[in-house]
Amino acid sequence: MSGPALATLPVDGRSLWQDARIRLLRNRAAVASLIVLILIALACLIGPALTGHPYDRVYQDHVRTPASLESHPKAEAIPGAVQRIASRIRATASEIAAGRDSVRLTLTAQRPIDQRLLVYFERSDQFGRARVAASEQDGRKLTLEVPIKRLHFWFGTDANGRDLLTRTLVAGRVSLAIGLLATSVALVIGVGYGAAAGYLGGRIDMLMMRIVDVLYSLPFIFFVILLVVFFGRNFVLVFLAVGAIEWLDMARIVRGQTLSIKRQEYVLAAEALGVSTGGILKRHVIPNLLGPVVVYVTLLVPKIILLESFLSFLGLGVQEPMTSWGVLISDGARSIESASWLLVFPAAFLVTALFALNFLGDGLRDALDPRDR
Repeated sequence: MSGPALATLPVDGRSLWQDARIRLLRNRAAVASLIVLILIALACLIGPALTGHPYDRVYQDHVRTPASLESHPKAEAIPGAVQRIASRIRATASEIAAGRDSVRLTLTAQRPIDQRLLVYFERSDQFGRARVAASEQDGRKLTLEVPIKRLHFWFGTDANGRDLLTRTLVAGRVSLAIGLLATSVALVIGVGYGAAAGYLGGRIDMLMMRIVDVLYSLPFIFFVILLVVFFGRNFVLVFLAVGAIEWLDMARIVRGQTLSIKRQEYVLAAEALGVSTGGILKRHVIPNLLGPVVVYVTLLVPKIILLESFLSFLGLGVQEPMTSWGVLISDGARSIESASWLLVFPAAFLVTALFALNFLGDGLRDALDPRDR
C-alpha cells in the first residue's frame, strides 16, 4: 500500500479509561493487591458456608481451643471428657479405649444406671449418641460404644467456644460492607459538592464551604448517638450517616483540585464553545479528579473500618452475635497473653486488606493521572 493511502487511514484513538486500564495492568503491585482483595472478598462471602461451623454456634467443650490443623477432641483429652460425663450420670468410667471414630468404655454404679441419662454424651460437643453394647449386674454395669465428633478449628475458638475462622470471615463481610457503603456515600456527596463549589466559585463557593465548616464543628459522637436514639441500633443506618459526615474531607480535596482544573485551557475552550456547567463538570472536571479521589477512597475505607471498631466498642455499632474485624481485634487484644490467636488472625486479615487497598490506590492514582497520558 502506498504512502498517501496509509496517510488517509483513520487512526484509532484510546480513551482515558483504556489508557488507565493498560497502565494499571502494568503495575504488578496494584494487580497483585487487586487479586488479594478479590480473594479476601470471595473467602468472606463463600468461606462461612464451607467451614462447617455457624458463626454463632457455641462449643462449650472447646472454649479457647488453640489454632491447630488437628481434629478435636485430641486423644489425651478423651478420658477426662468421659469422666466428666460419667460423673453427671452418677457413675464411674473405666476401661476407656479410644479409637479413631469411637470410644469404648464401661460405666459402673452402686444402683442401676438410668439409660436415659446417657443423653449427656449426645449433648456434649465431643461425642455422639451412646449405644449400650452390654448390660451386667442388673444394669449397674454398662459397656458403651460412643462415637466421637471430630471437629476442626483451624483458627482456634474464642472465649465463648465459637469457631474463630468462621467469625473472622463473617466479620470480613461486615467490615468490608460497612467500609464500601460509607465510602460510596462519601464519594457521591463529596465529589459532587466539592466540584460544584470549586467550579462555580465566588459567593456560592464561599457559602458552600461555610456550610462545610459548620458541619465540621458538630461533635461526631453526639451525632451518632442521636441517630441511634431515632433509628435504633441499625448499623446500616449508622454508617450511612458516617458516610454522610466523612464526605466533608472529600469535598475539600475535590474543591481544591477543581480550582486548579477550571483554569486549564480545555475547560476555557469548552466554556467558549457554550458547553453547559453540568457538561463541563461531567466531561472535563470530574474525570481529571479521579486520581486524588481514588487515593483518598482507598484510605477512607480502612479509616471507616477502624471507626466502626471504635463505635462497636462503645456499643453503638455491630452487636453480638454479629461481629467485625474491629470487634474481634478489640476482644483479642484483651487476651493477647493467654490466647494470642484471637488477635493474630483477625489482625492479619485486616492488615492484609489495608495494605492491598493502599497499593491498589497508588496504582489507580498513577493509572488515572491524565498527566501520564
